[in-house]
Amino acid sequence: MPIVNELKEFLIGSNAPGQAELRDSLHELLGDGDVASHMISAQVLVRGAYRLRFRMNGKFRSLVVKRLDPEIAKRNDLVANRWLPGIGLGENGPSLLGCAAERNGRSVWHIYEDLGDWGLKESNPKPECVKPVMELIARLHARFAGHPWLAECRLWGGDLGTHFYSTSVRDAIISLERLQPPQAELSEERVSVRGRLLRRLHKLVGELPSRLQMVQEFGGPETILHGDLWPQNAFVIPSGKGFQVRMIDWDHAGAGPVIYDLSTFLSRFPAQDREWILDTYRRAPERPSWKAASNKVLNLIFETAEFARLAYCVIWPAIEAGESQAAWAFDKLAETDEWFDGLGPLLPS
Repeated sequence: MPIVNELKEFLIGSNAPGQAELRDSLHELLGDGDVASHMISAQVLVRGAYRLRFRMNGKFRSLVVKRLDPEIAKRNDLVANRWLPGIGLGENGPSLLGCAAERNGRSVWHIYEDLGDWGLKESNPKPECVKPVMELIARLHARFAGHPWLAECRLWGGDLGTHFYSTSVRDAIISLERLQPPQAELSEERVSVRGRLLRRLHKLVGELPSRLQMVQEFGGPETILHGDLWPQNAFVIPSGKGFQVRMIDWDHAGAGPVIYDLSTFLSRFPAQDREWILDTYRRAPERPSWKAASNKVLNLIFETAEFARLAYCVIWPAIEAGESQAAWAFDKLAETDEWFDGLGPLLPS
């Protein structure tokens, strides 16, 4: 069976874009014109990402393929081939083996070496696994702080600093304020969700000056940010010398204060583990210069980063809800409203 037909079994329907280009890249990478005969399994990892397993010459080879928008593909390529190698951390990023651009330019397939299932566990973090991850994050932040390539991070990634907070909040308000008749027909429940979100966001606008000043003083230096630093994006792989750490999925990489990455990372762990995990970062042998602050102040700036992300999550569903009345968009707004309710201090005060 040709590989394009096998891919159709797990890609997004029978008309998945870029299959021919992906097939050609796999042929080149694996060095066999009849790749299809060696493909033994395909597994959906998340939407748009798949694990492909091959058996060739008695040996197994496992790859991960991921379909990306062109700008996100460019960002990931810069991370893997320029930014991380440029600061001596090339072996700690994703193992990008090849690319396959769709002919119409609408998407790009990335092909990665499969790192296995070594993502850091959230529910029961083990110090021997968390420590090398926190030391790598601290080393990454330290080496890129003040680096001239921060301008590239902002250009090809995003600005995740104070500008991100202020613009996300204001853009979310604009998007919600347009979500009303005659642009949209709203049920009583949807009117309630919209009203609660607007009240939250207008309150944040009033707090902008004090929150941004606190971030500038205590949020740490500007550096490269992973941007989506969930524990499962940090792979802790056993090796002969302990563990090798690799950080994957840099789709949201950008530039901003260290507190942005740390707030995301810490929030995924049980409350009783967050302080010692943060202390591991603070004690790392190579770490960025960061002004000391009380837990009360840290909680405020952690919260500010979380509010920025939640406000950003409001914008696109609100626009879509107004334009198409899509049910999923209203569901996403209701979910984000619940996330606001669920926010609490990350550290004990």
